[in-house]
Amino acid sequence: QVQLVESGGGLVQPGGSLRLSCAASGFTFTNYRMSWYRQAPGKERDLVAYISPTGRTTNYADSVKGRFTISRDNAKNTVYLQMNSLKREDTAVYYCYAECRLSCTDAVNVWGQGTQVTVSS
Repeated sequence: QVQLVESGGGLVQPGGSLRLSCAASGFTFTNYRMSWYRQAPGKERDLVAYISPTGRTTNYADSVKGRFTISRDNAKNTVYLQMNSLKREDTAVYYCYAECRLSCTDAVNVWGQGTQVTVSS
């Protein structure tokens, strides 16, 4: 079964940190670019960061550069999002997304179910 399962969300005070995890199963993880998106109430789902299949290339939204770090452990089929110096405007549901980049015949792209991050005092 192809799936992504996120964890690590929660309530944190402004300036605090959280680490999100996304465990993948049912597909060849090393063929996929992995991304984190977020969606705040009443807003569209926006890209936060992505990482290439090898982990050599990363990219970030301007709003999180210098505060968030995306990484992956291909041995564990897991991608992470380390979030530091959190702000109230980072409050959103965070989604993991897997996009096939190698050997993609018959491959499917996959969304996780989302994990809530709330930044509030």
